[in-house]
Amino acid sequence: MKTHIPHSTERSTVCNEMDIVYDTFGEEISPPMVLIMGLGSQMILWDDEFCSQLAARGFRVIRFDNRDVGRSTKLSHLGIPDFRSLMKGEDVEIPYTLHDMAKDTIGLLDALHIDSAHVVGASMGGMIAQLMAIDYPKRMRSVTSIMSTTSDPSLPQAAPEAIQVLFKPYSTVKEKFIKAFINTWRVLGGDQLPMEHDRVLDLAERFLQRGVDPAGNARQLAAIIASGSRKKALGTLNIPALVIHGDADPLVPVAHGIDTAGSIPGAGLKIIPGMGHAFPSSVWPDIIGSIAEHAGKY
Repeated sequence: MKTHIPHSTERSTVCNEMDIVYDTFGEEISPPMVLIMGLGSQMILWDDEFCSQLAARGFRVIRFDNRDVGRSTKLSHLGIPDFRSLMKGEDVEIPYTLHDMAKDTIGLLDALHIDSAHVVGASMGGMIAQLMAIDYPKRMRSVTSIMSTTSDPSLPQAAPEAIQVLFKPYSTVKEKFIKAFINTWRVLGGDQLPMEHDRVLDLAERFLQRGVDPAGNARQLAAIIASGSRKKALGTLNIPALVIHGDADPLVPVAHGIDTAGSIPGAGLKIIPGMGHAFPSSVWPDIIGSIAEHAGKY
């Protein structure tokens, strides 16, 4: 049964010189909770019903398209970085870093006149949320890092098939894009929980309709690589933190989540059995319940 919660239309506002598109769920007077999505992923990957259920727990939920994705500003004029040199650790000029993306999110809080918020990030979004906690601690009521990492280089690498779908260029031709999109989420979801094919197909079509840009994904990936490890800085945090991770994640192995929780003083850790690098609806109760319980304390 669908949860009936106020849901705004999509809106655009200028944040850190970027046009950022966002929408909200829940009552404006409720404690704000910002959701940050991962690499190349539009805000709609935070499913409408997921957001409604989270808002029903007493939050004003705000989701948005990061720069270079969906309907937010595309930085096409900045081109694609030299990945070969970047991966070798050579000095490469990159369009922006995750620090800039954290500043975008702070800009969104400013535009919405929000002094502080609960911040939840998934994958790259978790990295951005961690940097917000490091760079802007006074703006954070709590932080939740989901299927993310400290980016410590000593941690286990992704499964080869997961790396392959992450780096493989994709076509924006509808049939080819949809086929690649479905295959990507089949791989990233892992092999323990069934993929919701109809939901993923609907997402693929909506991604296309809202706007996809392979070069934007590449610039975001460069930002991840160039931003380095946050492990040492996370040890200085004094912010309520929760880490959520699946034990079947092929892209960011569960050791990364354990390391993240161990790096942040006092952080909680929730490991979800069978969850890969995806949010099938079967794990929503665990994720929503854990986020709401954690944020509800602060």
